[in-house]
Amino acid sequence: MKNKILFLLLASSIFAQAAFAGGGWPQPKGAGYFKLSEWWLISDRHFTDAGRIDPNTTFGLYNTSLYAEYGFTDRLTGLLYLPLFSRAYFNNSISNTTGETLVPGEAINSIGDADLGIKYGLTLNRPIALSATLMLGLPLGNDSGGSQGNLQTGDGEFNQLLQIDAGTGFALAGASAYANVYIGANNRSNGFSDELRYGIEGGLTFLKEKLTVIARLYGIESFKNGDLPAERSNSTSIFANNSEHLTFSPEIAFKLNDKWGIAAGFGTALRGELIFADPAYSFGVFYNLKR
Repeated sequence: MKNKILFLLLASSIFAQAAFAGGGWPQPKGAGYFKLSEWWLISDRHFTDAGRIDPNTTFGLYNTSLYAEYGFTDRLTGLLYLPLFSRAYFNNSISNTTGETLVPGEAINSIGDADLGIKYGLTLNRPIALSATLMLGLPLGNDSGGSQGNLQTGDGEFNQLLQIDAGTGFALAGASAYANVYIGANNRSNGFSDELRYGIEGGLTFLKEKLTVIARLYGIESFKNGDLPAERSNSTSIFANNSEHLTFSPEIAFKLNDKWGIAAGFGTALRGELIFADPAYSFGVFYNLKR
């Protein structure tokens, strides 16, 4: 049971990654983007360390989160991702032969691990928008909840992600479009493996600039330089280390007016190791602050 719970953390970090949607463009000075969203995942399957899909007790994770971008200058943007409320649970484990409850289900509620960072625009008003981002992962969540300490809304480690984005805007069939690629290195602490992160996304805006359709493909590759299971006091650590995936995550956003809008999307791993095999979903309300 302990071994399976930490998949929740892996899934959380994977699909929360899609929230950082600024691409190569920093916010103009005094402008901002704010999004309050609900993200959830329920799964009874996971990818093993060999990439195969195995069943598991049904687990779930719900995050109510705030994502914010604010332009301190035309080049420098502040970034925040904060799960204001996070609920993790697992269902009862039932015997297939007797119908008895072998392990009763449990749940915890807390805030989740947050990300705080800055984005710096390396180019301004150029055909290719280049930016560098530094994100700090803050271990604010609960990494040992439940009666056995095996429910988590955070992983208990401080990490630093350095990322480079390159984006461009263009017209496509009379509509506004954009494309962005990124690559980053995530330095993790507390014996967790460091990671290579990468992704590509594209978006198309039409219906008089009201509807935007976005497609993202992104992944994580582990450097596999973390502690071995025998070297860690927590027996679940192997499941926090060495996770890898390639995820497809489409999203649609609709502007209600010049400032407010709604967005919905999902993310699903096309391949993976040590992550859930079922999709995660999100819905949110966003606000564009004009300078």
